[in-house]
Amino acid sequence: MSTSIRVSDDTKAMLERLKGDDETFDELLERLVQREKPINVGAWSKKRADHAREAVDRSRESFER
Repeated sequence: MSTSIRVSDDTKAMLERLKGDDETFDELLERLVQREKPINVGAWSKKRADHAREAVDRSRESFER
């Protein structure tokens, strides 16, 4: 089954520049989305987040001097 996706002429031109000569638009889009890394919101433990927060605070203090 196939699906049509509407894009502007500008977007299509940008995609065409990214697309390989022997690559279909479907293959291009699949390649592009596979490159994206998922964002894991809240992935840090409380201990790690506290440690990072303390490091930021120390860094800010060093700039205030």
